[in-house]
Amino acid sequence: MRESPSGLFRPWLHSYEEDHEDVRVYRPEDFPFPPARGRRGMEFAPDGTFVDHPLGRGDAPGAVPGRWRLVPGRRIALTFGGARPDRELEIVRCDAEVLQVRRLT
Repeated sequence: MRESPSGLFRPWLHSYEEDHEDVRVYRPEDFPFPPARGRRGMEFAPDGTFVDHPLGRGDAPGAVPGRWRLVPGRRIALTFGGARPDRELEIVRCDAEVLQVRRLT
């Protein structure tokens, strides 16, 4: 993959109900999710910035800034400057409706 999928640049929330095998499913913020105590999320920006939104205290989302870059094989490398371990994701599917990723590291 040489170019980022156009649908990538938005906030995504984890739709864990749809996860299957080793694929994690994310949906746009306005998706009609069923009730949940909280949802993890992530955001990609065209300038290479990234924000991971883990669940924090009281199930409220936190924010961990990082950077992203494309690597060969439909993969995205995420770096956090030591704030947390770096990781790599494989994009299984990305469009306006859904982001499906496989965590490689």
